[in-house]
Amino acid sequence: MFTKFAQPKNFHALTDVISPYLAAFALLFLGIGLYHALIISPPDYQQGDMVRVMYIHVPAAWLALMNYAAMGCAAISYLVWRHVVAEMMLRALAPLGATLAAICLVTGMLWGEPTWGTFWVWDARLTSVLILFLIYIALIILTRSENAMHNMAPAAWLTIIGLINLPIIKFSVDWWSTLHQTATISSLSRIANPALPPEMLQPLLLMFAAYFCWWLWLGLLRTQTLLWQRQQLMRAPT
Repeated sequence: MFTKFAQPKNFHALTDVISPYLAAFALLFLGIGLYHALIISPPDYQQGDMVRVMYIHVPAAWLALMNYAAMGCAAISYLVWRHVVAEMMLRALAPLGATLAAICLVTGMLWGEPTWGTFWVWDARLTSVLILFLIYIALIILTRSENAMHNMAPAAWLTIIGLINLPIIKFSVDWWSTLHQTATISSLSRIANPALPPEMLQPLLLMFAAYFCWWLWLGLLRTQTLLWQRQQLMRAPT
């Protein structure tokens, strides 16, 4: 199936079919999620209403990691099979990942100031997420360079090397003594018996669903647009 949709024609067809549904579900989940997050969800007994930043911060953090993992898969696909869809996906997802990492960092700073008494500490979790953001910026520069028009291998290899940072981000709160709290949901098994009360977990998952649909919708559209641009350049007279 992967090989099938790695063909530009099939990728365009898939994107045309599912994009409207992804956009609709993103808006639906966002509306319901914000209502639950801002109206129904109670304030925290220690943090008060500041805990509502969690509903923006945590999904952005999850998607920043998922986005990079997707880029890692695209990088491997490009290096092994030279799939043009994988190449365009690398270009398309880097700005999305940088945006998600920036949202994670900024909301984390806003959440941390009243909680920790400072906007920033060189904590293992915060530092590793900052490194992720900087890798995204480097990849944006690499994928937009003149050399990348003919050879995406440097960007692909940097993406693969950067995969080392993902487990560091994930397990930093377990491996080192940090100010950052432990994982909100440490594993899929914790969803059935989470640390968060249901009235907080539900809006968090709804907001994640909104983020995920938005990310998938925009990632597919950006990849499709880059494929069209590439096809037009190849058809243009030299």
